[in-house]
Amino acid sequence: MGRPTMEDVAARAGVSRALVSLVMRGSPKVSEQRRSAVLAAAEELGYSPHLMARSLASATSTVLAAMVSDLNNAFFAEVVDGFDAAVTEQGFDLIINTGGRSPTRERRAVDNLLSFRPAGVALLGPVVPASTIAKAAEQSPLVLVSRGSRLSTVDTVNDDGEVGSGLAVDHLVELGHQHIAHLDGGGGSQASLRRKGYVAAMQRHGLEPLVVASEYTDTAGARAVRGLVEAGGTLPTAIVAANDYNAVGAISALEDAGLRVPQDISVIGYDNTSLAALRHVSLTTVDQPRHEMGRLAAQALIDRVRGRTDAVHQLLHPSLVVRATTAPPPR
Repeated sequence: MGRPTMEDVAARAGVSRALVSLVMRGSPKVSEQRRSAVLAAAEELGYSPHLMARSLASATSTVLAAMVSDLNNAFFAEVVDGFDAAVTEQGFDLIINTGGRSPTRERRAVDNLLSFRPAGVALLGPVVPASTIAKAAEQSPLVLVSRGSRLSTVDTVNDDGEVGSGLAVDHLVELGHQHIAHLDGGGGSQASLRRKGYVAAMQRHGLEPLVVASEYTDTAGARAVRGLVEAGGTLPTAIVAANDYNAVGAISALEDAGLRVPQDISVIGYDNTSLAALRHVSLTTVDQPRHEMGRLAAQALIDRVRGRTDAVHQLLHPSLVVRATTAPPPR
């Protein structure tokens, strides 16, 4: 027997297909007796509604969609956790896909999500061009997490990356560091703001910035540190990494070079992912309220669905979480 259909449920319950559709959409127009009969029939047959079919058949979708730029980064998983909680609480369904930090793949992923005709779409850390975002916003309510936009049709949820990097530099200067390098996030979302915040904080303290090309991965962090070591000369006494994964890669390369963290070099990450809190990592890092960012993104979409037309831009303030990877510089 094939997959049970809405018609099968209607026949088993002795009602019309239209009534089954109302029940599956949670309509209040159905009596409790008929609702119970339909749900009992659906359970007996093992029927579950097909989200795409339901969305295409209805003028009012109950599906929200999210495109995650990088599934390997726990930051996004924790944002999705908050997003999903808010979506579920308000009676919506969620579909997710990923773009693998590739503009081409992300563009295709966004198009695929839009084909479901969702009520709204969240893009988490997207690296697609602004033109792709503008085009998507013409087809569906859109919210960006960890990416800015000036479009009146797009909402945003971000932390203040400039402030966050400044907190990291301030902490290291308070410990006595003067030679502080920044491993840059490259073309990653919010990388330019974190770099800008680092440079501004260094200049505020009368120190010379040192920006090292890198990316938001552990491999890139390790590669950047190896480049510093192999270049010879005086190494920095502290590193402000692009994110937590970049920091972990940097620490691994430092240890491979025979350097101790934090006794020889201090390291600070960014995001405060679950990775940073692991006991054997215990990374000092800048905290973004990831769960709250997800909830705010979901609420922004739901508010758009319910009629809001003006853009909302949420800017959350980061904080510093001090753990075991920072200490005064060696004497």
